[in-house]
Order: sequence, then C-alpha cells, then structure tokens
Amino acid sequence: MNRNQALAQIRTEKCWDFVVIGGGATGLGVAVDAASRGYKVLLVEQADFAKGTSSRSTKLIHGGVRYLAQGHVGLVREGLRERGFLLQNAPHLVKPLPFVIPIYSWKDAAMLWSGMKIYDMLAGQWRIGQSAWLSRAKVLEMMPGVQPSGLKGGVLYYDAQFDDARLAVHLAQTCVDQGGVVVNYMQAERFRAGSADHTHLVSLRDQETNELFEVSARVVINATGVFVDELIQLLTGDASRRPTVRPSQGVHVVLPIHFTGSARQAMLIPRTADGRVIFLVPWHNRLLAGTTDTAVDAPTLDPRPFPEEVDFILQQAAAYLSHPPHRKDVLSVFAGLRPLALPSHGGRATKDISRKHHLRVDAPGLITITGGKWTTYRKMAEDTVNLATRVAGLPPRKCVTQSLRIHGWMQVEHTSPDEYGSDRTRIQEMIRQHPETGQCLDQEWPYTVAEVIWAVQAEMARTVEDILARRFRVLFLDAHAAIRMAPKVAQIMRDILQETKEWELSQTQSFIGLAEKYLITNGEKRMSFKKVNST
Repeated sequence: MNRNQALAQIRTEKCWDFVVIGGGATGLGVAVDAASRGYKVLLVEQADFAKGTSSRSTKLIHGGVRYLAQGHVGLVREGLRERGFLLQNAPHLVKPLPFVIPIYSWKDAAMLWSGMKIYDMLAGQWRIGQSAWLSRAKVLEMMPGVQPSGLKGGVLYYDAQFDDARLAVHLAQTCVDQGGVVVNYMQAERFRAGSADHTHLVSLRDQETNELFEVSARVVINATGVFVDELIQLLTGDASRRPTVRPSQGVHVVLPIHFTGSARQAMLIPRTADGRVIFLVPWHNRLLAGTTDTAVDAPTLDPRPFPEEVDFILQQAAAYLSHPPHRKDVLSVFAGLRPLALPSHGGRATKDISRKHHLRVDAPGLITITGGKWTTYRKMAEDTVNLATRVAGLPPRKCVTQSLRIHGWMQVEHTSPDEYGSDRTRIQEMIRQHPETGQCLDQEWPYTVAEVIWAVQAEMARTVEDILARRFRVLFLDAHAAIRMAPKVAQIMRDILQETKEWELSQTQSFIGLAEKYLITNGEKRMSFKKVNST
C-alpha cells in the first residue's frame, strides 16, 4: 500500500468501474467488495483512512443489546451474523469479549436475563458464548471495582471487540490485495454525469501537491459519512436537496483500568438518565467509557466533546463504581459523529433513530449510502455494490466477502489478537536486520521505530497524527504520552519521506496543538460553544 505507486496508477489508468469517495468503514467496505468481485476500483479519502467517525467508535462488534428494547430485531440479528463473519475473517483484529451487567434490582434482573437469552437465540450459529446469571460474589470477583452496596448479582453475556482504525487500515490493504487502488489525502472536487456510454467524470485533487486528476467511472459511490450531503452539493451543485443525514455526537472518556479492576471483562450500565446504555470497556490496558448521543448542527472532521457530555459519562459511571472517576482521572477524551440516516418524518431524538443503512441514487451514476455502523459494514458494502452494478449496467458478479479473509489474517488466541496479524513477522524481520529499529518510542509504550517505518512504507501514513492517532492509538488512550512521542515520530518520518527540518517542526507543533484538545483538567473552564438539543 504505497501512495506514490497509487498516484502513478491513477495517472496511467483513467477508466474505472467504481470510484469510491470516503475512506471510512463504509467506503473501504465497498471498495473491498467491488475489488474482490473483479471490478476496477479506485478509492479516495480527503484526509487519512478512518480519520473521522470510523476511528472514534466504542471498539465493539455487536448486535446491539439496546436495539432489542427498541424492537429492531432484524437489525440485531443482522449485526450478530456480521459479528460472526468478522470473528471468522479477521481473528487477528477481532476477539470475543465478556460483558458483566451489575444488577441492583430484582425487577431489572428478570428483564435483563430474558433479554440476554433472546440475544443468544438471535445469534444462532454465530453465538460466541452462553449468557449466565452471576452471583453477587462472582460479580465482585470479575469486576472488583463495581459498587458493592445494594448489588444483587449480575448477568454475563458476550460480544466482540476490535480496534476500529486498525481494521480500516487492513481493509485498505485488503482492497489493494484484491487489485484495487486506494489513496488518502485526495479530495473529490467535481462530478459530471456522462452520456449513454455510462461513464462519468470525476475531478480529484491531491491535498499534498495540489495536482489535479481527471478520471472516469461507471459508477461513483458517496460514502463520506456525516459529509454525504456536503459532497452531494459539491459534486452536483444542487443545494436544494433535503438533508439525508443527521449527525449525532458520541463522546468517550479514557480512564485508568483500575476503576473496574478488570482488563478481561467489560461492563454495561443498562440504564442512564437519557434512556441509553454506557459501556466501560477495557482497551489497550485502559478503560474506555461512553458514549453520549447528542445531535449537532453541522459535521466537522475533528469534533470536540461538550463539557457536559464528559460530566454525564463520569456521573453515570460513578453510580456503578466503588471509586467514582473525576475529571483529573481522564487520560484522553474524544468525540465521533454518527451518520444517522434522517427519518423522512423527522422529529425523532438521535438515540431513537435506527442504525439501519440506506441507499439512494442521487444522479445518474452517483449513489449515496448513509446510516449503518462498523459491525454491519460488510453487509452495507454488499448491498451498495449490488445496486451499483445494476445502475451502471456492469456484469453481475457474486459477492465473496462473507468468507474473504482480511489482510493480515492469521489464527490467534482470541484473548490476544495482534493488530498486525501476519505482517508482524515482516516488522520483526526489519528489527532483526536493523536492531536499532527495535528501540521503543517511549518507555511506557511498546511501539517501536520499526513500526513507524512500517506505517509509512506499508500503511500510507503521511503525518504524525496518522501514526499516533490511528496506526498507533496513543492519542486516544493517553494524550500526554502522545505529546511526548510526537518529536521522535516526526524525526523518523522526516527521514523516510525525505522531508525538511521545517516539515518536522511543523508536524510536531501541529500534532501537539491537536493533542492538547484531547486533554481535560479538573478546573477546566466551560467551553463557549452551544450544545444542540438532542430531540
């Protein structure tokens, strides 16, 4: 996955079956599906792969326990089946994860127990564990940090966990493995519907060099998440269309793992003040707590949490923990925007809008996909490619992604998946040949110089942020640690990319400015921007 090679292919190859715009979960899924069917595929992303929503999830592959209460049984069943495909096709990135629901009311016990049994039943052949009732003593053994006062017992159930940005990178690599071309930092600027020959022109601009590319496509896929409406307007010039997406902000705070006392089990808080659930999930030996559901006016590429969202998560978690977390305990805080498909009748709170995906033909040869979630990215892609082949008049070919192994596939112990999979041996070989590349970037973290080199040379990382936010997850886990690592990462990247000292300093300063926004302090002043009512 080399950017210079990708640009050379775009200069040479002007005609594509698919041009996919958007390098998040949806766009990457579409590109993999289309390429694996044998179509000629080009995917472009305006920033880095998974820069936006797709790197800011709760890191869960799940059917959606709370969707059962909303009556979305079909969506739950679909999610559980797709969870099974991911465990099968990416065992190096996805692992089963047990969840404990602490119970403080016998009424809640009956409801949650029956709900989990239905969840097991809907999973069918893809069930990864049997839900069970836990005694009070067992809950405290599994979750030493849970609030013991009033605890009756608990319910155990199973879902799966993954690293979202790592899966995105591996999907990009899978697309390349299947003959597709992917390139980041490439902005789509214009779309011109073609004539009877079913080809359409797309203008693309390299964000690094300002070079303009003109390519033709049988079909163009708008998979830009919360930016789909902006892209439709940009490509078609039509500002009168009804919006198709309602952005919903989800915030996560990262805490030390000792608050639950378990690096092996997650906790589900089944009822919050806003009628949702909150997850406390172990992730890279930290604790990920979230999420919120707040409607926002307009999407941004790097959204910031509202202070009241952070407080809400901490307050809800405190009611279930023996030692309540405070702002001073937060290691990092980040927000993502869900691209919820807007209901035709409007007026619903974002927490009640279905996570089902929707497809729409916006112009001849231009298809937009909205909604969905990481768990169902593969099914979303299958439906999109099926529609696109009909719209473009392409020869139909069978979808193969139910059993397509994702790049790096290797069978590993579910308790310890490796984010590089089979590529790990190549990194180890680099260190064997050049021992100095085995040096760690920071004494508290395992990441090495070799992994920075690999990210640049084989994963298309272009900036310090690409490395520390998405190839490694340090920015999301501990913003202070990411700030410490930034100068070293910038220096290594400068040498690989043959950049200047000025580039190195600019990258370092830019990243530190970004990372400081992921920090909060106990005495933080209230931010001045306005929260939008979620109803």
